[in-house]
Amino acid sequence: MIKTKRLIIKPYDKKDQDDMINILTNEIVKKTFVIPDFKSHEEAVHMFNKLMDYSYSDEHYEKGIYKDGILIGFVNDVEIDKDTIEIGYVIHPDHHNKGYATEALTAVIDDLFKKGFKSITAAAFENNIASRRVMEKCGMKLTDKTSIMIHNGASHTCLYYLID
Repeated sequence: MIKTKRLIIKPYDKKDQDDMINILTNEIVKKTFVIPDFKSHEEAVHMFNKLMDYSYSDEHYEKGIYKDGILIGFVNDVEIDKDTIEIGYVIHPDHHNKGYATEALTAVIDDLFKKGFKSITAAAFENNIASRRVMEKCGMKLTDKTSIMIHNGASHTCLYYLID
C-alpha cells in the first residue's frame, strides 16, 4: 500500500467492482485509454476479477487509486521487460483537474524504482495534453519513440515518455 497526501494506492477489493466497471465503461475514459468495449455486464465483471487477481500478483503491477476510500482510478503495467516497465493510468473524469493523477503517478514511479525497475515508460495519444502534462510534472521526458494505434476507428499517434 502506498499513501500520499490525499490518496491510497493499493490492490483492489471486491467492493470496488462497481466503481471499476464505471471507470472502464466511461465514455470519456474510453476516448484516451485503450480498453475493451464490453458487450455485457458479465464481461466487465470478468475483467474486474482478472484485474483484481493481477493486483495481488507479483507478476503484474496493478493498483487502485483511492480517495477517501473510493476507487477513483488505477495504474497498471502495459509491458514488463526485465528492469523496464511501461505503465498506464486512469483517473475517473469526475476527479480530473485536481492533481490526483500527478500525485498518484509520482508515488507509483517512486514505488517502481524501489522495486528495482531502472526505467519507467508511459504513453499517451498525441492530443491527450492533460496526460502528457502529468507525465512531464512527474519528471518523465518525451522520447523519440512513437507508434500509430487504431482506437475507436481512428488513427492515433502515441508519444512515449521515460524516466530512469
